[in-house]
Parts: sequence; structure tokens; C-alpha cells
Amino acid sequence: MSRTAYVNGAYLPLAAAAVSVEDRGFQFADSVYEVWAVRSGRLFDAQAHLARLHRSLLETRIAAPMSEAALMAVIRETMRRNKVRDGIVYLQISRGAAARDHAFPPPSTRPSLVVTAKSLDRPNWAARAANGVKIISAPETRWARRDIKSVNLLPNVLARQRAKEAGAFEAWFVDSEGFVTEGTSSNAWIVDSKGVLRTRALSNAILHGVTRAALLQLARERQIKVVEAPFTIAEAQAAREAFISSAGNPGVPVIAIDERPIGDGEPGPLTKALRAAYLGAASPQ
Repeated sequence: MSRTAYVNGAYLPLAAAAVSVEDRGFQFADSVYEVWAVRSGRLFDAQAHLARLHRSLLETRIAAPMSEAALMAVIRETMRRNKVRDGIVYLQISRGAAARDHAFPPPSTRPSLVVTAKSLDRPNWAARAANGVKIISAPETRWARRDIKSVNLLPNVLARQRAKEAGAFEAWFVDSEGFVTEGTSSNAWIVDSKGVLRTRALSNAILHGVTRAALLQLARERQIKVVEAPFTIAEAQAAREAFISSAGNPGVPVIAIDERPIGDGEPGPLTKALRAAYLGAASPQ
């Protein structure tokens, strides 16, 4: 089946979908994005993702291209046209197309909106959760506003390629003080040697993960001791468990970091329990 994309008011075959060469998302990465997981035809955590998108637009001073209700209608229609039951919806909003100049274009410039949806292999999701993944560490080289979900992702791309070449699934960035910030496309977690669930506190240093927030709430509801504090790679390697979280990977066990096994090298019980709770309790819309 050929895929369909929504671009600035039109639904088009993916091969024909395009934005201007002067679009500021293309020229300057002057653009933000959002990703929703779709499971069994259900759009997960819709309102939380919309809230984060709104925050990214405010922080970058990009105008919303349409109302929230209209945007949700576009998202659902894009899902329908692509027959997505298990997969993702990707949305990107740029400041629009204008003559190349670093300063903002005239206020009359309309923002560009692109929405795509695609199916993913559900067994692959399950296999990662069942078997766990390996990760590597990488020096933190990104800009200072990682809390904005912008398309400034070149350092993420380079680190993820390093991970792939090392036979790993993900890379964790490590800041100048030796602490893990997050992954290239996921938040980072450990269950430390004392059994405490740890993940870095929210700040400009990490993306404010929607799935991260949901997992924290579920952990606290279950009386699991949680500390939002940074940890080092050495602490992670000495942990009982480690895992990553994102819309597409909600609680995937990490079984090795830089080739050192975590715990017994198998997915841990707390990770599996939180993932199951999330998939059972996450609010689809």
C-alpha cells in the first residue's frame, strides 16, 4: 500500500509530498516535532503529546498552524488513510518558507505543517521488551535546550550510528560532569543497587518525556521508591536494572552498557512490571 502524507492542507502520496527548498525547517532546523505511538488502532497519550507540542511552539515562538481540534482531525485522518493499527504518527511544524535570513521572517509567513503515519512491526516491539537491548555511552554534544523537541538532531544521529556500528540499540549521552542525560531518542532509567528507581530530573538538559511522566506516575502509585536525580555510567553498570522509555519504546530493558552486563544480563522484574502497567493503563484517545 502506498503511503499518504499531509502537507500544508493537502493529503498527498508520500513520494509527491514536499515543502519549499526555502522552508526554514530545511534551511535552519527552525522546526519542532512530535511523535505519537499507535497501538491496536489507539493513539496513546494524545493530550500529553499535544501539551508538549504547544510548549515547544511557545519556546521557539512558532505559531500554531491550526486549532488543536483541527490538528487532531488531521492526525486521525492521516492514520486512517495509511491504515495504521500499530505504528507511529509523526508531526513537524516549521516557521514556514521565506527568503533565507537568520532572523525571523515577516509575521505573515505561514508555518509549515507535515503529518505522516506508518505501521511498525509489532513483533519487533515485543522482542526488544522480552530480550532487552544493549547501549553505549557517548559524550554530550547537543545544544543547551534539549527540553524543546526541535529537529536539531544531528548529534543524536551521529551517536545513534555509533551505537548501531557497535551492535547496540541506543546511546546514552554523558555530560561534562560525568552524568547521563538521556538517550538519542529516549529517556534513561536505572534501578540502582539499593532498589531505587532513578531518572534524571526535568530541566533544559533533557526532553520532558511524555512516557517518562506516565511511568513515574505509575511507579509512585505502586509505592515504588523513586528519585529524580542524575547517575553515572558506573552507577548504571552497577545497577540491578536499567531501561529506556519513549513513545515507541515504553520501558525497554537495557541488558548491557558499553559491553558490561546489567544485573544478570536479563530484563529485570521492575522494568517488566512498569512496562506492563503502562501498556495496560496508558490513556488511548
